[in-house]
Amino acid sequence: MDRLNASLAPAPSRPVKVLQFGEGNFLRAFVDYFIDIANEKTDFNGSVVLVKPIAFGNLDRFHDQDCRYTVILRGLENGEKVEKTRLITSVSDAVDAGSEYEKYAAFAREESLRFIVSNTTEAGIVLDREDRFDACPPRSYPGKLTKFLFERAEYFDNAEDRGLIMLPVELIDDNGIMLKKCVRELAVLWNLGDRFLAWLDSACVFTSTLVDRIVTGYPREDAEQLWQALGYEDQLLDTAEPFGLWVIESPKDLSAELPLPACGLPVVFTDNQKPYKQRKVRILNGAHTSFVPAAFQMGYDIVLDAMNDPLIASFMHGTLHEEVIPTLTLPKEDLLSFADAVTQRFRNPFIRHALLSICLNSVSKWRARCMPSLLIYRQQEGRLPARLTFSLAALISLYRGGTLKDGKLECLRGGQPYTLQDDAAVLSFFDGNRETPAAELVRAFIGREDFFGPDLKDVPGLAEAVTDYLKEIEAGGVRAAMEKHFC
Repeated sequence: MDRLNASLAPAPSRPVKVLQFGEGNFLRAFVDYFIDIANEKTDFNGSVVLVKPIAFGNLDRFHDQDCRYTVILRGLENGEKVEKTRLITSVSDAVDAGSEYEKYAAFAREESLRFIVSNTTEAGIVLDREDRFDACPPRSYPGKLTKFLFERAEYFDNAEDRGLIMLPVELIDDNGIMLKKCVRELAVLWNLGDRFLAWLDSACVFTSTLVDRIVTGYPREDAEQLWQALGYEDQLLDTAEPFGLWVIESPKDLSAELPLPACGLPVVFTDNQKPYKQRKVRILNGAHTSFVPAAFQMGYDIVLDAMNDPLIASFMHGTLHEEVIPTLTLPKEDLLSFADAVTQRFRNPFIRHALLSICLNSVSKWRARCMPSLLIYRQQEGRLPARLTFSLAALISLYRGGTLKDGKLECLRGGQPYTLQDDAAVLSFFDGNRETPAAELVRAFIGREDFFGPDLKDVPGLAEAVTDYLKEIEAGGVRAAMEKHFC
């Protein structure tokens, strides 16, 4: 079987418009996938150059395949199983910023270059004061970007029309704001001058973005079967769910230069991404965090299996539609559509998402994802949201009775051990309260301001309601308690 390459997938030569720091599965099944569609359906006419920003690994597979690869989107749409295959030709080259520094640095002088995309993990957008301008390249991503932008500004004599648009997709709040802050501080630290700082402000745009797509990556278990169906070998084959969302917050209208919505792609340009972030956190992430502790204690290990239990599915539906959506600010139709998409995503037969993985750092997740909905609902309705309140009791039950061993909490489910990972203070709390009576435990737990801030302990009736649910869980199990209250 032939290996995928340019001869099997020819494409026109296109000017380089996107320099992308990161060559991983997510960017290739998301950003580069979108650019490929824009090349087909609009006059975008641009290619992407991938930059390997760290020393680990190599780019051999990319060069062997002339940067061609296949994306397969697999999941549910309108309740039906779908598989969508696309051969991607938007990537024209891949370069190692370290071992191929001169080639990489030369892209700063590329007239057609307009966008910088990055996915350098949450730890990537961090100021490194020990980084050096004279390094080739600087060690950190902000350092690399600062030097790259400075050399571009110098080469084009600070021309306003040669600024770049930054599109970071790292999973931190206000990623563009944080990236620009790092770049400006390094520019000052490295004495790059006021003229460069002014060019950064006037010619460059740092957007903050929100991305959403589950990318399952290279399908090791069924790769050869997929190659047979494709008719070629593809060592860069990338799989993902059909759902996608890219919210781009910018002070400048970018829709003409980056015509992704015009292709029917799920891209939103806005001057305020926070309502979309709130929607994602409260509905998508909040749904996970609200039902997963209960589902795991009911004997399930995978999200898909749990969602096939009518009791759990009904509990999640009620949580979202009756207790979360009423607290959000986007139009109700938009929220309902998103909630329906979340349900389909959780039922994706191609994704096996482990419940214990979702349980990582459950306490801080509950605070960020569920607590705001509970507090707003209580304020609006004058009563507690029953399912969100139950979710807190189920979370306590998940940790209850655990013993701290080697930095993890070892607990039992049906006589079989499982381990939980969380902040040391959380694990120490439950380890030290193994025998504490339920009512005392609940009050102590929700009273910890380092866990929940100052707001939770004073919610009228919360401690009593959580205690009642916890006692019922301990007496008859999670399923019996859920059936009693939510059937």
